[in-house]
Parts: sequence; structure tokens; C-alpha cells
Amino acid sequence: MIVGVGQYNHRADGIDDALEPVALMEQAVLAAAADAGLDGPPAADSVRVVNVIGWRYRNAPRFLARRLRLGGDDQSGVELAETTSGGNSPQSLVNVTATEILDGSVDVAILAGGEAFKTFMRARRTGATLDWAKAPDDDRPRVIGKALDMNLPEETARGLVMPVQIYPMFETALRAAADRTVAEHQRFLGELYAGLSEVAAANPHAWIREAKTADEIITISDSNRMIGFPYPKLMNSNNDVDMGAAIIMCSVEAAAQMGVPRDRWVFPHAGTDSHEHPFVSHRETFAQTPAVRLGGRLALANAGVDIDDVAVIDLYSCFPSAVQLGAESLGVDLGRQWSRTGGLTFAGGPWNNYVMHAIATVVDDLREQSGEHGFVWANGGYATKHAFGVYSTDPPTAAFRHESPQAAVDVLPRRVLAAPADAAGAATVEAYSVMFTRDGVPETALASCLLADGRRAWGTSDDAAVAAAMCDGEWVGVGVDLTADGALII
Repeated sequence: MIVGVGQYNHRADGIDDALEPVALMEQAVLAAAADAGLDGPPAADSVRVVNVIGWRYRNAPRFLARRLRLGGDDQSGVELAETTSGGNSPQSLVNVTATEILDGSVDVAILAGGEAFKTFMRARRTGATLDWAKAPDDDRPRVIGKALDMNLPEETARGLVMPVQIYPMFETALRAAADRTVAEHQRFLGELYAGLSEVAAANPHAWIREAKTADEIITISDSNRMIGFPYPKLMNSNNDVDMGAAIIMCSVEAAAQMGVPRDRWVFPHAGTDSHEHPFVSHRETFAQTPAVRLGGRLALANAGVDIDDVAVIDLYSCFPSAVQLGAESLGVDLGRQWSRTGGLTFAGGPWNNYVMHAIATVVDDLREQSGEHGFVWANGGYATKHAFGVYSTDPPTAAFRHESPQAAVDVLPRRVLAAPADAAGAATVEAYSVMFTRDGVPETALASCLLADGRRAWGTSDDAAVAAAMCDGEWVGVGVDLTADGALII
């Protein structure tokens, strides 16, 4: 079960007063210990860290354990573990830890994550040297999770390698499926994210606590430039943060022995992990996420509840398309409460670790709503890797269950990707985006196209005229031509 949660934001004035990621984690662990009613960090069996993007520690849990004075001088008395990369990692880590506590291999575990990416980028811009810790090459922790390759060579060759390129494509597919005009859909997104910003404004741990109106979110300005059409900056994940979060998990017996008050206890009831077909080129459609449907509903079923029975929900919200995909797959009405933090734009998007903040917030909420259930969806990659958790202050009627519906996902229909030379000729746009320069100029058009035989083909164009044209009106369903080298002709 979870007995303590902590969150810590550090707003440094410069490099000299900044904290490195493990220092942010340390502060979050101390906050979690205080939350559990402890005088300091517990004598944990395991220190488990979410993969850090903004600094290559090689063994981040070692440095965190050292700061917390756990495991002796060489940390040999405590297991050191780190997750693979992905925004699903915090919830997956809770799932693994709950399972290992249940089977007796772990008694007390500290889970933590942190990013000082704002400081990292500040140092890069100013040429400052960061004197942060690094372990030797041969000093590596246990790895929790399975790495998943998410880019085909054909995708990389077209330059399709970043979430800011792919999630806008999901958005155009969702817009077409909803039968909205571009203007109508932008207004819908503005109102969706205005509500998200209001949640952040009420969240003491959010990075941006100024509520934004729908007009502010959809209006292009110097501070809200278009990044990947149709997403201006305020619809993108905000990684420019220095944030840490931590969770203390333990057995019931350990909690009682440590004297953690009963009103601090929150039980994971069920957890699942699943992933879509790893490469977006093979997805049946850009408008659905069947692994979310199967994984989320399995977690709910194993907990004995329906989504409408859940009082507290946090859906992953790196981009608006993720929110809609998750809500559609899980049966969540977006007119109800669906975020408890304010999402990765406003609460903050510390790369792989956002969901640890979400879990901490949901735990706090459940303590105020004793007996209710909470649900967390974590997402990584291009709406690729998913983890789910169901929580309550009441213990589960049966033991915690951790399963995966992956076998059912793997047999679902998938598209065949046509090689550029085989795709030359007529095609129909299925989903698209336009990437902008930092000066606000349309630069590169990216399109997923369907051929007459149902195969998918990628088309891209660096022609500024093509990029500008595809920012005007609806292009999903429009006929285009592809050259033998994958160039998009409109």
C-alpha cells in the first residue's frame, strides 16, 4: 500500500541556486516521509527511481539512497532500481512494487522521480557547466520494465521521431472523426484546456497556476506560438520545469510497525500494463487506442468497479489528443472531472515522471474522500505504452491483481506500411500536421496517407507553400500524390 506521498517544485533564479534531479527527489522523499508521519525516510529495502531524461546518472537510485543515508556507505544494504523510459513508468513501477510487496520480496520501498530540465536547458543556453553526479559506466541498477522500440527505420528516415509531430496527427484524425470544422475543433480544444488550467490553478503543486481562457489558449501570440499544427504552445507538454515526486510503499505489517496512522493508508486495488502496436505505421487508425480500452477496463474489472463508480480520475494529458483518445477508450465523459493535477501543460511535464505527481495528488484526494476509488492512466511514447491503477483508502476485498491484456492487443488488425517506391501515385490523407519554425512560419508538412489497397504511406514536404496550404481548411480525406521518395504533392 501507499503510506506517504511528496511533491517538490524548485524555482531557481539561476544555475547557482538550482537543484539537480536527485536533490529534487530527496526533497520529495522527505515530504513523503513527513506525509506518512515519519521523522525521516524509512529504512527501505529498495530505492526505485523513474528514468531521468535530463541527466545521465547511470545509477540515479544510488545517489538518492546516498543522500537519504540508506543502505550503508556503499548502499549495499538496499536494492537500487530504475525504470525504463516512458510516461507510463511511474504507474508501472507502482504495479511492480505492489506485486513484490504482496509476494514478500519487498517490505518497504521508496519510489521517486525528478527532472531539472529547466536548469539543464538554462545551462545549455548559457554555456554553464553542471557539476552533477555520475556513476562509473559499470555501476548500473536493476532495470524495471521492458524497453520498447517505437520508431521504424522508415519513420526515422522521414524525420518522424518526436511526440510533437505525432500527437497533432492524432488530433486531426480525431477532428475528422468528430465531424468538426477546424475552427469548431480549435474552440473545443481551447475549452478543454481552459478547464485543465483551472484545475492547475487550484493545485498547490502545479508549475503554472494562472488559469487561462479558451481564447488565450487558441490565440497565436509571441508567448503562444504555433508548434505543430493544430497545437500552439499552450496545448503542448511543458517540460521546462524543475520538479520531483516520491511515493512510500510498504506492507500493512511494516506500516503498523513504523506507526503510520491508518488515515494515511491508500491501497492499490488493481493494475494493468499494455501497449499498442509499437509503431504508429502499423496502427489500424489514428483515432482509437484499443490497448487503453483493454488495459483500462481490465484494471477496473479486477478492482470490481466501473469507470462511472470512480470518484477521482487522472487521465494522461501531454497533448489534447491523448486526453480524447484515453477518454473515448475508457468511457470517460469529458464533461466530468478527469484531471486532478492540471496536466502536463500547466501542472508540469517532467518527462517520464508526471504520473508520479498524478498518483500523489490522487492519493491526497482519496484521503479526503474515504472509501471512494481513484483511477490513474499513464501513457508513454506516441500513445503507445500504457499503465493503469485503481486505488482506495479501503483495502481490496481480494489481493492486489496485476495483469496485462497484451495477447488480446497483439492480434488486433494492423496496417501494412508501403515503401515509398511502392506508394508512388495517388493517396488519401488520413492524418497530418505542420511543423512551424520558432519564428512562427509553417515549415514542414507531415501526412499519414492511405493507399487504395488500405496500406499506409508517409508523405512529407519541406516546401513552405505546401506547409502553409495545409494550415488552411481540412485536409483529412483529401486526395494527394506521393513521389517515389516519399515527397507529398498537393
